[in-house]
Amino acid sequence: MMPQPPATRVCSHCDGFPVVHITTGTHTPDGQRHTLAATCPACKGTGHRVIFTVSPAEVSA
Repeated sequence: MMPQPPATRVCSHCDGFPVVHITTGTHTPDGQRHTLAATCPACKGTGHRVIFTVSPAEVSA
């Protein structure tokens, strides 16, 4: 059996959709919609949350 890579944790704030585009309601001269990009502030646009680990030595200190 081949070893499996560790599962990545999805950001709980954005559910893995770190950047979304919101339409402003206006159109460009060629007919496309104007959009604004909104980035998840919790994961900074990565879609994954950072997991901090604490060693047992740090806990007992």
